[in-house]
Amino acid sequence: MKSAFLLLSLALTVTFNTTAQSKINQLLEPSDTLNISRKRTVMISEISAAGLGLVGLNQLWYSDFERSSFKTINDGDEWMKMDKLGHVFSAYQLTRLGAETMAWSGAEKKQQLIYGNALSLGFLTTVEVFDGFSEEWGFSWHDFSANLLGSGLYTAQQLLWEEERITIKFSFRRSDYAPQNPSKLGDGFTEELFKDYNGQTYWLSLNLRSFFKESGIPPWLNLAFGYGADGMLTGVPVDPEGIFINQDRYVQYYLGLDLDLTKIKTNSHVLKTVFSIFNTVKVPLPTLEFSRRKKRVFRLFY
Repeated sequence: MKSAFLLLSLALTVTFNTTAQSKINQLLEPSDTLNISRKRTVMISEISAAGLGLVGLNQLWYSDFERSSFKTINDGDEWMKMDKLGHVFSAYQLTRLGAETMAWSGAEKKQQLIYGNALSLGFLTTVEVFDGFSEEWGFSWHDFSANLLGSGLYTAQQLLWEEERITIKFSFRRSDYAPQNPSKLGDGFTEELFKDYNGQTYWLSLNLRSFFKESGIPPWLNLAFGYGADGMLTGVPVDPEGIFINQDRYVQYYLGLDLDLTKIKTNSHVLKTVFSIFNTVKVPLPTLEFSRRKKRVFRLFY
């Protein structure tokens, strides 16, 4: 009797899970034609999320610093350009997010790109304006240009090829420098993930099959070019008093294999959504590192 009850419970659980997954899968399937309800949901939810994010950022981050009249700064030489690549990455992925969610509503390509760019540049430019009114920072034209570059890279591919052949990805490893300057590089893993530029790497990941349509290359195999930097305790090797800080700063270049998760064939829209989300991260695979300090190093998983 107990075995029969367990089998019945298992059968009901599987049926429930299958039904639930089926409903989620149906919900995530993009609409063939414009669905006004979905479009309205996308716009309201993402604009609300962006607005709440800006309010939270203003209260939790900028409230700790004095306000000032609007000013600009020239920070193009800081952090060996790593912070600028962070802006390119963020703008690219926000544009892609906006466009893909609008595609889910069935909107045409032009509307997808307009909305994706508006979401990305609207949010990031507002953050730059916040910086402009903060005593600690200032509006950076270098950051603004990086935002344009990131959004433009996604938009240009859609206009030129109607597909994403090149994506910008991110990877991170903890460095030895954060404990030496936690106020700048972060205290703990979460802060270091965003602040420690020594541990970040940004990648241009090229889908080989997209460029060589008739080849036998697996559609999910990518070739990735990475850029990183190491040895940085501060943005520039000179502190505000003009004293030189001895830092062995150097650039790192990478060449390695990667996976395009969005090219993995599946009929599940749940998996497609998961793959799209995690395709922002570089998959650890064999990689060559080139730098002034280490010359050439092979890493089995980077």
